[in-house]
Amino acid sequence: MKENILINGVKVIYEQRIGEITSFCIGFKAGASEEKLQDKYGIAHAVEHCIFKGTKNRTEKEINDLCDEIFGFNNAMTNFPYVVYYGTTLSKDFEAGFELYSDIIINPSFPEEGFEEEKNIICEELNEWKDDKEQFCEDELLKNAFNNIRIKECIIGNHRNIKKFTLDDIKEFYNKYYIPSNCVISVVSSLSEETVMEIIERYMLAFKKTGKVNHDYKYENNKSGLFYSKREIEGARIQYIFPIHSLTNKEIKALRIFNNIFGEGTSSFIYDEIRTKYGLAYEIYSKIKNEGGIKLYTINMGTSKENIAKSIEIIDNTINEAKQLSGYFTNLKIKSLEKSIKLKRALELERSIQLAAQLCTHYIMYGTSIDVYYDLDFNINENFILKTVNKVLQNPSIQVVEP
Repeated sequence: MKENILINGVKVIYEQRIGEITSFCIGFKAGASEEKLQDKYGIAHAVEHCIFKGTKNRTEKEINDLCDEIFGFNNAMTNFPYVVYYGTTLSKDFEAGFELYSDIIINPSFPEEGFEEEKNIICEELNEWKDDKEQFCEDELLKNAFNNIRIKECIIGNHRNIKKFTLDDIKEFYNKYYIPSNCVISVVSSLSEETVMEIIERYMLAFKKTGKVNHDYKYENNKSGLFYSKREIEGARIQYIFPIHSLTNKEIKALRIFNNIFGEGTSSFIYDEIRTKYGLAYEIYSKIKNEGGIKLYTINMGTSKENIAKSIEIIDNTINEAKQLSGYFTNLKIKSLEKSIKLKRALELERSIQLAAQLCTHYIMYGTSIDVYYDLDFNINENFILKTVNKVLQNPSIQVVEP
């Protein structure tokens, strides 16, 4: 893996991978966390949509036709810490794909025509977002658990904001955050580094906007408690969250080791208790969210309305038991769990497009991509794992969505 910086400030991460395809990702630290005013919540995602509406050189239809012609896969995504534009081409078509994406990002025309229709599309996307039971449960939980930070409201924003956005709002956000010094490009390719850099420089050195953005992610402690919402759904959803923004990198690694046995896979503690022993859920799992602006440890499950109280009781008991696992994390057990984590990471990064996205987003959030690989060096003992677990697993916010 090689890291370079162009003379205009664009950061480039390159990794060679043998094969016939090239995956690349162009990202900006321009996600929802940069929205400072509540009436602008959703603007980052709206900009992502409007980028594809046309450029100074191409119409929206020409862009869409070329995307279908050049890419085997392409997409864009707005998260709290970043927005990314990514895709996979045959290596011989990398220049054509990169030229198209650079034109979209550097030269958007933001036409008036079709703008209102695009806002309607975003509103429909928001409706579908809210129709997802698990996503709705998480959104309700974040809204109830926090007072001020951006993650209180979903990335897309709300219908009121979306309908009020103007093209001037779109252009203002774009002009502030879509600048070379705020841009990271990652490329995973069978092409040589020299060839890739020549292509990137050919198009990205035309990106001459200046400016500087000061980024600061805000966190707050959660409001612990049990929150209920009603929704016309089959069954019920339960989600726990525990903030982890105060953890060190080493503590995050310890939490990963613990999570591997607590909530990942069919042999995990909570799966064994909730599904195997009591048959209360089809799926239950825990997950670490460790991104800029959103750092949480979560437990998620679906169950029936009549089993809500029983499920919460069992989860609470399992948490309490897990906090007292003295003698469980032997050196041999830790090595086995480390091996499992590394295998899962290797499988996750096997697809070149996933690797490109990880390299890009890690650099955006942490200023380096090296942790994509080397944050798996553990050197952690049982005492440290249990100390971390007891630090994290206390005073949860719990959301129940019931019919």
